[in-house]
Amino acid sequence: MSDVTQVLERAHHGDPRAAEELLPLVYQELRKLAAAKMAQEKAGQTLQATALAHEAWLRLAGDTAPQFQNRAHFFGAAAEAMRRILIERARRRLAAKRGAGAEVVDLDRIAIPSVAADDDRLLALDEALEKLAALDPRKAELVKLRYFVGLSFEETAVALGIAVPTAKQWWAYARAWLAVEMRGAKPR
Repeated sequence: MSDVTQVLERAHHGDPRAAEELLPLVYQELRKLAAAKMAQEKAGQTLQATALAHEAWLRLAGDTAPQFQNRAHFFGAAAEAMRRILIERARRRLAAKRGAGAEVVDLDRIAIPSVAADDDRLLALDEALEKLAALDPRKAELVKLRYFVGLSFEETAVALGIAVPTAKQWWAYARAWLAVEMRGAKPR
């Protein structure tokens, strides 16, 4: 049993010190996973890996934090938190791009930040991923761990409790399924 799993188990049983001990155990890995994800993002991204890791931690350890069964469950939740953060960010940028709630401002007096061109694609991926999750939740979870967290096939296989060849097979299937689904998908 890993140190993370032991601390999560203690937290589940009400040990108040366990939550304080968890962050140092998972922070570097959260940071590494966030950095891997951010490396896949478009250049010029204003969100830094550290900020993504911190935001994911805040969501995971908030007042209504779920009870995690083990290390794999925790990092699966981290993958989901990072995915949601990036999706929400893309939606906000697209809303801003389309002028939602914007007041009229003299453009000569203000610097306008660039809007990532990949937001539409990210939202289409999110929509397609939700459909895949309804059909095959385990393959959708694999996509979240690989794409949004940046886990290797080996790490993903361990997190999901499957063999590495199975993870590779699921990844190939999920990528093909998502590509077909995204051809017709439009962001919400």
